[in-house]
Formats: sequence, C-alpha cells, structure tokens
Amino acid sequence: MTLAARSLAKWPFLALAAGAAALSLFGGHGRAAAAEEAVAIPPPALDEPATAAASETAVFAGGCFWGVQGVFQHVRGVTQAVSGYAGGKAATARYDEVSGGDTGHAESVRVTYDPRQITYGQLLQVYFSVAHDPTQLNRQGPDTGTQYRSTVFVANDMQRKVAQAYIAQLDQAGVYGKPIVTTLENLQGFYPAEAYHQNFLVNNPRYPYIVFNDLPKIANLKQMFAGLYREDPVLVSLK
Repeated sequence: MTLAARSLAKWPFLALAAGAAALSLFGGHGRAAAAEEAVAIPPPALDEPATAAASETAVFAGGCFWGVQGVFQHVRGVTQAVSGYAGGKAATARYDEVSGGDTGHAESVRVTYDPRQITYGQLLQVYFSVAHDPTQLNRQGPDTGTQYRSTVFVANDMQRKVAQAYIAQLDQAGVYGKPIVTTLENLQGFYPAEAYHQNFLVNNPRYPYIVFNDLPKIANLKQMFAGLYREDPVLVSLK
C-alpha cells in the first residue's frame, strides 16, 4: 500500500470523506486499483490425511492482508482468520516497520480451521485461486515490496509436502500461463497485526481499496466455491 493508503488505513473514517477523489491514491501508477482475476484450478491431488483433531492452523501471505483475511473469513470450516506478520522478528512486527519492506515480514493471515470440515489442500485451492495471484513476484496488484510476497508459511512436514506437490501440479497443468512464484518458508512465528487491521474488509466495505481490490475476491469465492462459502464471516475478537 502507498503512504496515502496507509494513512487512511489508520483512520478508516477518512475513506468515506475522501470519496471518489481517493480512488486515484491506490494505483501503482496513479490509476485506481483493480482486482486480480480469479483462476479456476483443480483440487490438489495430494492432501492432508484424515485426522481426529478439532483444530489446525495454516499461515498464508498473498498481498495486503485485508483481502486475504476477508476471503478466509467467508470459508466454511474456518474458525478464525487473523491478519498479522510472519517471516521476521517479533521486534519488527509493527505495521509502520513492515511497510518499509526490509524486516523480512510478509503481511500474512493465520487461518484456524476444523480439518473435519475442510482440508489443508482445500484452503490452498482457495488461496491459489481467489485470494491472490501466485504469479506476481513481490507484489500484488497495486502493492509492491517483499512484504506483499506470495508465501505459504509451513508449520510441519505435512504442510510442506502438500503445498510443494500442489505448486508442482498447478505449474505442470499450466493453469496460469505463467510460472508460480509462491515460496515455501518455515513458520518461525506469527504476530497478530494491530486491532484496526482486523476485520477490515467486513468493517469497511465502502473503503475504495476494498471495493476495487477485495470485494471481487469475495464474489469469486461465492461463485467458484459455493460449497465452501459461508455468508456470515467469522470475525476476530478485538478484546
């Protein structure tokens, strides 16, 4: 996000006051931002084994965390989706520092889910299909920098094996027309973002950045994954 976008993010009420004039602030070259197109992709051939566990977590980075969080909040079987930072140190896990692009962090979302309702592979399918464009290197739409990289933060060998196999499967199928640049990084820690970033899409549906970049992702999720879509988003408690 640009400096102008970050400033508005801290005080969301300014977005409504800015009106149409704010739209030009969100493009990488002075243009209004536009959503990345969703891509229909096959499910993973390899997925996590059946488990009796009631809860597991996955961490994904794919551009601004507002949209990624918003998507997973509408996925059935997800019990929580928290915006935050992963890839760097705890001491630098603050928005102003991460936005500089030199902390090692990526804007990320920690997804807690019930594996009896949805699998890790299905989460990956949503991530690669509608949550972001995995062919963009160190950027996503109007946002540029390593903090917006496409990364799956793997917590264990199973997650690495499934994610690695799925990336190879999608590349071999050529579904994007370009190579996938998504990296796999070991999850060393996840640090929740500031309170004003949580539930941002849900709380600010008229915010220009959300309208142009992220609401189309929710529409694509509903259309392409009707069986996984939940109308009422699961919200992060800010207490």
